[in-house]
Amino acid sequence: MNFNNNQVIAHRGAWKTKPHPQNSLASLQEAFDLGCTGSEFDVWMTLDGILVVNHDADHHGMVIEETNYADLLKEPLSNGEKIPTVEEYLTYGMKQNKTKLIFEIKPSSISKERGIELAEKSVAAVKKLGAENWVDYITFGYEMGLKVISLDPDANVAYLMGDKTPQELKDNGFFGFDYNIKKVKENPQWIKEAHDLGLTVNVWTVNKEEDMKWLMDQNVEFISTDEPELLFSLINQ
Repeated sequence: MNFNNNQVIAHRGAWKTKPHPQNSLASLQEAFDLGCTGSEFDVWMTLDGILVVNHDADHHGMVIEETNYADLLKEPLSNGEKIPTVEEYLTYGMKQNKTKLIFEIKPSSISKERGIELAEKSVAAVKKLGAENWVDYITFGYEMGLKVISLDPDANVAYLMGDKTPQELKDNGFFGFDYNIKKVKENPQWIKEAHDLGLTVNVWTVNKEEDMKWLMDQNVEFISTDEPELLFSLINQ
């Protein structure tokens, strides 16, 4: 594998400059075309147990966790695509080997058990397709992250919530933290602590030029942004 070596992670794909639906195959392809090191996407489980890619908890007003997959298909995305399954999304992503697929496992609003089931099914889907080399995992659910680590100790798993120190993450087998820009600015020492522990640092969702420049000066590994073109322009200056 020869993945791109830059800091740019397209948040929900690259969807803003050329207006594509977020989390669509079109926005994923745009992230590939830009040369991003990673493209982030969000995963939920339908009522009938299908893993689908969508940012919000609902799709056209249908709560994904309470809706069967077939019913979600009644409402296409704005570009005519159907809401992608994880299998379709990963299969598309594996057609190239430059941009990693940043797989966000969404916590369940129904129960923690359902969130753990989603984590288990996510790892199973990645393994079934042989997509391990393409996929890094992120999640707000700490127990879900621990479940992924237990199922695939070689997986790169980063935590999103911002309530754990780098040392706690290191002790539990996480690959790094992926915290909100406000949280990182409140705890800038965490960047050095993480690096000293061999952890990676990703920061979301960074859309302001001054924040991008500050993080670049801190040598963070990854910057998740809705403005990948702007970040590339700063990197290339």
